[in-house]
This record gives sequence, C-alpha cells and structure tokens, in this order.
Amino acid sequence: MNRTAVVQIPEDQLDQVATSFIKAASGFTSQITIARSGHCVNAKSLLGFLSLMRDQGEVALTAEGPDAGEALEALTGILETA
Repeated sequence: MNRTAVVQIPEDQLDQVATSFIKAASGFTSQITIARSGHCVNAKSLLGFLSLMRDQGEVALTAEGPDAGEALEALTGILETA
C-alpha cells in the first residue's frame, strides 16, 4: 500500500514530530518505508526519518503487512498535522 503526505514541519517542532512518528511506526508490525527524491529509509529509523524531513514537501509512505492500511493512515496524519 502507498500513500503520499505533504510535510510542512516547522524546524523547531522536528524533534517532537520525529519522536511521535517513530513511536507510532514502531507500534505496527508492517514493514514501512518513507521515500523522497530517490532516497528510501525505514520509517522506524530515527536517523532515516530526520534525514528526509529536513525539507518541506511531499514524501511517499509504503507499508506491507497485516496492519499496513492502519499504519499509513496514522503516520500520514502525524506528518500532515505537524
């Protein structure tokens, strides 16, 4: 399953959003990745997340597993409401 999110995280909130996102992603059993500009990282990796979220704009989320739909909905919500 795939979903696109538009990320507009203010720089002063990046650490807080990263913590919430990683905690939520780690609660799902599905394999989840985030991609932007040809780079793809594990969505459960803090360093990977931070490396892609420095800039504003679109990211692609992909999830495979039994709770993929729920994972994408929750994680997209975190990114788009930051």
